[in-house]
Formats: sequence, C-alpha cells, structure tokens
Amino acid sequence: MKRTRLLLAGLVSLLLAESTAAQPTKTSFKFDFGSGKTAPGYQQILPSALYTPDQGYGFDFNTTVKAVDRGGKDALKSDFVTSDKPFYFSVDLPEGNYNVTFTLGDAKGRSSTSVKAESRRLLLEKTETAAGKFSTHTFTINIKSREILGGNSVALKPRELTKLDWDNKLTLEFNGATTCLSSLEITPAPDAVTVFLAGNSTVVNQEYEPWASWGQMLPRFLKPGVAVANHAESGLSLGSFLGSRRLEKALSIMKPGDYLFIEFGHNDQKEKGPQDGAYNSYTERLKLFVAEAKKKGGIPVILTSTSRRSFGPDGKIENSLGDYPEAARNVARAENVALIDLTAMTQTLYETIGVEESKKAFVHYPANAYPGQAQALADNTHFSPYGAYQIAKCVAEGIKANKLDLVKFLRNDTPPFSPTRPDALASWQWAESPRTDTIKPDGN
Repeated sequence: MKRTRLLLAGLVSLLLAESTAAQPTKTSFKFDFGSGKTAPGYQQILPSALYTPDQGYGFDFNTTVKAVDRGGKDALKSDFVTSDKPFYFSVDLPEGNYNVTFTLGDAKGRSSTSVKAESRRLLLEKTETAAGKFSTHTFTINIKSREILGGNSVALKPRELTKLDWDNKLTLEFNGATTCLSSLEITPAPDAVTVFLAGNSTVVNQEYEPWASWGQMLPRFLKPGVAVANHAESGLSLGSFLGSRRLEKALSIMKPGDYLFIEFGHNDQKEKGPQDGAYNSYTERLKLFVAEAKKKGGIPVILTSTSRRSFGPDGKIENSLGDYPEAARNVARAENVALIDLTAMTQTLYETIGVEESKKAFVHYPANAYPGQAQALADNTHFSPYGAYQIAKCVAEGIKANKLDLVKFLRNDTPPFSPTRPDALASWQWAESPRTDTIKPDGN
C-alpha cells in the first residue's frame, strides 16, 4: 500500500512537471528563516510555510520546525528555524545546476546539523557552531529532468517515479540534534562543470536507509563550481542504460569539459546472449560510451566495478566479477582515458577491515533494525552509508591519481586516503534520514 501511494504521488508529480514545463519558472531565491526582522532583498519563511505545488516552496513531507528570534541588528542572523528532528525544505526548480548557499547558527546557543540534498546526496557532514558563531556553506547541485530535447524521455523504472532526484524540485534535508537554519540562497550555475555518473546500484543515489552508494557521497568532497549529475540506476548494465535512453539524456546536456564517469559490470556479467561477454558486447559498449562523450567534448573516466564481499577461506576476496574488470582496464588503455580501479581498491578495503567487520560496510542488519523488517538483511553487494563513504574516498583518490582537472574542485578538508587505512567505524557518524525501505535494490 505504501509503495502504491508513493507511485501515485510520483506520477502526479511528473504530470505536474510536464504541464508546467512551458511556463517561465523562477530560478533564484533568497530565503530568510524565522519570525524576526526580514533582511532586505530576502523572503521571510515562517514555520507555517508548507510546500504546495501552487506556492512552489516550503517545508515538505509533513516535517515541522519552530521559529526563534534572538533580536539584534543583523536581520539575517538574529532569527532562525530549528528542530531536533530531521526536516525537509523544497523549492521548485527546472533542470540545471544551481549554487545553493545556507547559513547555520544561533546568536545565543549551539547548533549541530548535517545536510543532504534530493535522494540523500551528502553535502555537509555533522557541523557544530558555538553560541554566537555561524557557518555558511555553498554547494553546486544538479537538478534532473527525464525529458530529452527532441521529444524523447528517460524510461524510468517504477521505483524511480517517487524518487526525489526525478521530481521537479530541489529538496534539502536538514538533520541534526539542533539544526538552526538562518538563510538559504539559490542561484543558477550554468557554467559549472558537471560530472555525469553512469552506473548501477553501487553508484546510484539510493533513496532510502539503510542503502547507500558512492555516487551520493561524492558531492560532500566537491567545492562549488562542480555538480554531480547521477544518472545511474539499480539493476542496469551498459546495454539497459543505453536502452532506457540515459546515455542519450546525459549527452543531450553535456558541455565541453564535463565528465562522464562509467562503472558497470555487476549486471553485464549476467547477460548470456551469443554476443555478450566481457570482451564482446561489454567492451564494445564501453568504447561507445567513451566515444560519444568525446564527441561532445566531454572527458570519460572508466571505473572498474566495486568488488563484492566474497571472502575465501584464506580471508582474501575471491574474484566474483570474472573478466569484466580486466576488460574495463583494457578499454581505458586502448582509448587512452583515465581509469579508477575500484575493483582493486575495494578488495583491499574489505580485506583491511576484515571478514566480519566488513559486514558493516554492507547492508547487514539484524531483524527489526528498521520498521517493517521482519527478516535479517545480509547483502554482500550493496553498501551501508559507511561503506559508500569509504568508496567515495577511493574515487576522490582516483581523481587525484589521474591528475584530472577535477582535483582543483576537491574540498580542502579531503585528506589523502588509502583503502589500507579506512575511517574507524566507531568514530564515523551518519545522521540517518527518516525514509527507510528494506526491499533490496535491483541488481546483485
């Protein structure tokens, strides 16, 4: 029943997006949160500002906040909205890249929050401010549309119809013990570099806890000026990515200097047709992705598949991916494009963490860990947020190792990382989002 309601809501959202596509849409906003004085040029947002399609912005998904006014001369920082529970704020926006700036803090108290966008894309890890201190953060965020210039559209799976990534608005999740949100500004960023992600369930922005993928962690490591456009989807191979017109979609909006990160293999190895195989259709399609990106002036980057958690009796990862990683390496060499060897890096990562402890990098949870979860979860392909975060760090290291121009966009607090020295799980923190689903993503 829950999935049926969500599906209907997703269909309504898509129909509304299509019906308003031809109308001029506002793309710049300046919001001042709280009940005090409103800063010049800003729009006041009170707790009563609930999102509706007619209004086009507001607090969303039945989450609530309260307003606090500390008084003082600074209208922007003297008041704020706050909650000790996660809350969502949504704004209708057309497709494109946007610089999103928000200010957190309390003139008379401490604040603590993390921020995610859309389908749980991590922007800001837990950030605390002391009384009287404020922190301002800017990220460049991509908003997607399924429509393709010329009349085609991406063939979405039913599960995608309710994803925040595919609706007609930007949704921000503020999540912390004491979130104090003072202001939010949104401006178009048409010149930003876009990193398009093509992949499967190990790459996609997973909508629900406890699932996660490295693609949704990558934005946390990037400065303003570059946006991640994640077009991956669970269960896809190179062939089904093509067939659902996702490559066509990415290419239709790619600019010279944009990137196409390509990671496939898990689902390709299940295709058993006469022309399938690592050195047949997989190699040919991978070369096609590379060639098409180059035609648009894009920069293709090949990533070998993340290893599965497939330990042998000697405590070492056994190859479960066949010849597909080597085929990807061969294409990268033949086409002279950058390679990030996630197969090798994740194998080292899991072996370093250990046979039992590595379960915590995957979706291994006892029964009743999440609502409606009668059975234990034991998935050795799909990642927990911790595992996805470690792999995103591997990708950041791959960007450095290949001397990609993207290096200049890595945030200054991105220290060197080695899969032989992962973050200690005991000290790693993740603010869980309210939306959960224990149904396994497509693919394996």
